[in-house]
Amino acid sequence: MRLLVVDDAAVFREELSDLLGADGHEVTTSPSVLKALEELEQRDYDLVFTDLKMPRRSGLELLKEVRARWPQTLVVMITGFATVETAVEAMKVGAFDYVRKPFQIEQVHQVLALAAKQLEFRPPSSHRSEVRRLLRTWTEGPGARAVLHLSPRSEPASEGVTSVVANYAEPSAIRNEVRAFVERHPRSAVILEEADRLLPHHRRSDIYQMLEEISASMRDHGPFVLTFDPAKATGADARHLIACVVSSDTRVTLEALANPMRRAILERAAHGPISFSEAMRAAELDDSPKLAFHLKRLVEDDLLTHDGDRYHVTPRGSEAMRLIAQMDTALPSSPESNAAIAIRGS
Repeated sequence: MRLLVVDDAAVFREELSDLLGADGHEVTTSPSVLKALEELEQRDYDLVFTDLKMPRRSGLELLKEVRARWPQTLVVMITGFATVETAVEAMKVGAFDYVRKPFQIEQVHQVLALAAKQLEFRPPSSHRSEVRRLLRTWTEGPGARAVLHLSPRSEPASEGVTSVVANYAEPSAIRNEVRAFVERHPRSAVILEEADRLLPHHRRSDIYQMLEEISASMRDHGPFVLTFDPAKATGADARHLIACVVSSDTRVTLEALANPMRRAILERAAHGPISFSEAMRAAELDDSPKLAFHLKRLVEDDLLTHDGDRYHVTPRGSEAMRLIAQMDTALPSSPESNAAIAIRGS
């Protein structure tokens, strides 16, 4: 993974950097939030370790900036024992996890292992036939739509379908193509194939913003569907591509269950009501405040309910487990809905 360590204390900064580098990760260090933001503007990082308390701007401020500008990047807070409560508050804002000073090798390794699981949490491949089915559905019958099909290759002519070779090197050209098409065809549908081709050429945050803009522009006109190859996109990429187009409910579920500890808790609870200690064993945690945070998040997202000293799976939690087991969250719930379809390249 590509990691950024932010700490104003050189000793701690270098200690953690050496520890991470010894595990084979690519590590960059920064002494301040300002320098860290400069680094983040220059390249993509998988994970940022940041001290909570620093002069001028705090780690909490950096967390909020990263969540707003680079949502695919995970943030781990570095905290002393006296600021654990603040670290838990940071998790409510969007921090992935926290580690305590002085660093314990096992704790850092556990955080990295969990981060790797979250980054690799992705839907598997579906079938290309889904695209063909959608094109037929959209262009046949009394509810037929005008369809814009953006693809990396020239497609055979098809009635009702305008096929355009997508310019992945120029995302603005894709966005403008969609806008112009929708203006000409108020009742329409758009499919963008192999959206993962956009990622190597541009900053991910820019691509996600562009896709969200396309999705918003289609809101009153018809469905927007994109496809991607999960073999060419990281788990974080897959989740964010889906989040750009799916409903808010599905997005909330994906975000909640991207965290491997929450998945483990929900999977255990799916077999029957569990206690706090059973949830702790399922998540392989020995940190009560951290477990309490994850349980609270599952309850707030209506995936678990809390009855006395037991936690029960809700109907929505059961549905979430079904979605994870089948990983059909990437497929459209109906021909009229937005979707991101995972399809392996041939």
